[in-house]
Amino acid sequence: MSTLVVVEEILRETATPMSVREIVERAGERLPSKSKTPDTVVARDLSMDLKKKGEASLFARTSPGSYTLRALAANVAPAVQPMNSMNSMSALPARKPPVAAPSTTAAKTVAPARVDHGAEGGGFAG
Repeated sequence: MSTLVVVEEILRETATPMSVREIVERAGERLPSKSKTPDTVVARDLSMDLKKKGEASLFARTSPGSYTLRALAANVAPAVQPMNSMNSMSALPARKPPVAAPSTTAAKTVAPARVDHGAEGGGFAG
């Protein structure tokens, strides 16, 4: 039995989005991998399935590190309240004005010129 089959069974049993850690804890010995890091294996397999199959995948990512079955995700869509077209802008929060980035053309500090003291300068005499 593959990792994804086990994950599918668990998500069907719970019918709620779950984190990878919760999936692994619930799966226990059912996971085919004997890896020391089963969380990584499950996360990798889910991510690769989503990347390869896209919308055709059985799984959906509900938030970073949390997954559910795509069929269940469609039923648990967040409620959207229709906005009144007359005052649609008033429902938006006020934006802060952008902050200017610090200038990269700041004045450069110039080192003082080197003074040559001739023989007293401690140079190497040969």
